[in-house]
Amino acid sequence: MALTIPADVQQRVNVLMETRRYASEDEILRAALLALEERDADLTAIQSGIDDMKSGRYRPFADFDAEFRKRNQIENNA
Repeated sequence: MALTIPADVQQRVNVLMETRRYASEDEILRAALLALEERDADLTAIQSGIDDMKSGRYRPFADFDAEFRKRNQIENNA
């Protein structure tokens, strides 16, 4: 697969290569793709939480906190 890399992107890759944290341009591309995949997964999870809230699928934090503290035998120092 041949890629045409814009000059501004190539400059950023060159700067990263100069840091010697990456062994190759391929490694930079892999790291960038992994970061994008992680960001997309985070955004999907956030949207799912928003959708749950809008649909009434949630419980008050105080209820969760009380159950968590009881299950883990943690005193409530409030």
